[in-house]
Amino acid sequence: MKPERRKTRQIQVGGIPIGGNAPIVVQSMTTTDTCDIHGTIEQIHQLERAGCEIVRVAVPTEEAIHALPKIKAATHIPMIADIHFDYRLALLATEIVDCIRINPGNIGSRTKLREVVKAAEDRAIPIRVGVNAGSLERELLQKYGYPTAEAMVESAITHVKVIEDFGFTNMKVSLKASDVHLAVDAYRQFSEASDYPLHLGITEAGTSITGTVKSSVGLGLLLADGIGDTLRISLAADPCEEIRIGFEILKALELRHRGINVIACPTCGRLEIDVIQIANNLERRLAHIKEPITVSVLGCVVNGIGEGKEADIGIAGGQGVGILFKEGNLVRKVKAADLEEVLVEEVEALASSRRKKSVQTKNGHHSTINEAHASSL
Repeated sequence: MKPERRKTRQIQVGGIPIGGNAPIVVQSMTTTDTCDIHGTIEQIHQLERAGCEIVRVAVPTEEAIHALPKIKAATHIPMIADIHFDYRLALLATEIVDCIRINPGNIGSRTKLREVVKAAEDRAIPIRVGVNAGSLERELLQKYGYPTAEAMVESAITHVKVIEDFGFTNMKVSLKASDVHLAVDAYRQFSEASDYPLHLGITEAGTSITGTVKSSVGLGLLLADGIGDTLRISLAADPCEEIRIGFEILKALELRHRGINVIACPTCGRLEIDVIQIANNLERRLAHIKEPITVSVLGCVVNGIGEGKEADIGIAGGQGVGILFKEGNLVRKVKAADLEEVLVEEVEALASSRRKKSVQTKNGHHSTINEAHASSL
């Protein structure tokens, strides 16, 4: 059953709604040196093609600030500037980007924070209040002894209230930790105390495998509770992998429906086709498709169509000859050697058909939503 979302207030990041009834947004962060304008633009383009909806860039120096206008002009998705320590960089960034991420605990004095908030308000851009277990205020560490969920929540609430005192409420909040239990507990506690939209993440989660597992467990627990409005999968890997994993988590919980969802049998001694190779090839070859389509790859005819009846389209292997089926119904037999190519062609055709119907609906002036979220509901 699809989780019931926690009710949060809604903000806008460059036209992308976050919170409220909006689809959960998947974002990532560039790994390039922001001063490398060409390299950063190219990486953002790669992220855009992967489905990234918001991108965050590190802004550690004034030189990085000067690079932002060219990067922003050459890319298409909303941009968040990640600022630490130097409030002057935050002030400059508000003139360029769609959102700024700050940790109020390290941005400077109350006066400096007030200037940053005023700049964000003047330019109508939101602030992400980012609390991290690894950079809690000294007084909280003395109070609690070590980073706890309670300490993280107290930090977040304190910072939010200070900013609210400036008359500013255009915020989202994150409470990240590398420890799954700590992060989950902090997010749960904060969600009971506040209705600000939450950006989810298990920070420093690790490599592709360990980071995916930690993020899937932690974010899965929260999302299943209806907690979370935007997320990032923090991997020591190609950031495009973060987008793929983020969407897969949301698809597994039926919170987003975007692109190809490959169902493949776990393989056994009855296999008549190379399920592993075909399934991996399909994910790679069909990665460009945005329309939500469930594709089933089954290795034998023992369970065949029965196991794939929930799929939009699929194949089941046989001795030299397999079968192609759609919506649980047999379409035709196909030579085993041709199964992958036939399935790719059929999926492409199905995606094209659905794309045309979507365009016709739009041209017919029916109610639509932002194209980036059109496959999310």
